[in-house]
Amino acid sequence: MDLEKQANIVGNIRETLNGLVGQRLSIRANMGRSKVIESEGILMQVHPQLFIVEVERRRGRKTRQSYQYVDILTGTVELSRNGEPVFAGFIEDDSSEEPQAPQASLDF
Repeated sequence: MDLEKQANIVGNIRETLNGLVGQRLSIRANMGRSKVIESEGILMQVHPQLFIVEVERRRGRKTRQSYQYVDILTGTVELSRNGEPVFAGFIEDDSSEEPQAPQASLDF
């Protein structure tokens, strides 16, 4: 995917989130090393490079989590509302554009 197309998609993601401010969203964030964090919170703010979600924790405590729009583009963060994915239409399968070189296997 070329850089201009990615920039347009990030802009569309930001505009969509701007319309969802104040609404409850479910978040699934892949933090690497088989660690996935699932939480639910209210979208509080949308900034030029990131968005902030307020999440309720144990004993009534609230924390704020911030994510970048690129996290949605790369699939690291998935947002859903009422069980339906918010950004399923933005991310396309680009496997038909350029064939990938086969990966070499390492046998030890």
